[in-house]
Amino acid sequence: MKRIVLIALVLFVVCSGAMVFAQESGAAESAAADTSFWKYFAAALAVGLSCIAGGIAVGQIGSAAMGAMSENPELSGKALPYAGLAEGICLWGFLVALLIMIL
Repeated sequence: MKRIVLIALVLFVVCSGAMVFAQESGAAESAAADTSFWKYFAAALAVGLSCIAGGIAVGQIGSAAMGAMSENPELSGKALPYAGLAEGICLWGFLVALLIMIL
């Protein structure tokens, strides 16, 4: 329950940021500065959350693989691709951040 409340609070803060920093003036310089800040924030959020999720996934897969290999050592080759797939989450987060920064 605490995790759901924390996720909802983070999503609320991120989504309400545009309303807090909204302004009526049409100055191009301030609008460019606001979008630049949000671009960097979104890129950091993409990399940070994907790396946290990838770390959690690798930790759980690694512990399960070690437990399976302690019972049957022949399973070591079958557990390695799953750890690689979990690390791929971090790479996708980096690619998303790179696209955010370029576009």
